[in-house]
Amino acid sequence: MTALADIIAAHADKEGPLLPILNDVQAVFGYVSEEAVREVAAALNLTRAEVHGVVSFYHDFRKEPETRRIVKLCRAEACQARGVDALLADIGETPRVKIETVYCLGLCSVGPAAMVGENVHARLDAERLTALMASV
Repeated sequence: MTALADIIAAHADKEGPLLPILNDVQAVFGYVSEEAVREVAAALNLTRAEVHGVVSFYHDFRKEPETRRIVKLCRAEACQARGVDALLADIGETPRVKIETVYCLGLCSVGPAAMVGENVHARLDAERLTALMASV
């Protein structure tokens, strides 16, 4: 069995398995390939268009691999009030790091906040965000 087949098998008999399968595919492979869309559709008795519609609806699903590390920067209202827009203007993406904006990492009282992998970083300013981006 392939990793994709294992992922599908782990969720296939659960109710509403599509999103958990796609999340696991994204976590394991880093993106949801056209091959994965075809296999998931066949396994769940869905059309490729139905699976593609879900993949294209949710912005966290990638259709091709991302070669850079991802820094998710919170742009919710609390982080905006604490200056995240100025951070975005001062700090740009690098060849190693891609900045993705997200809406609420749940650290509203200690923002601006960012997430790298499973780690969340708070009270960011330009210096701390630059250091965080250099460390990934």
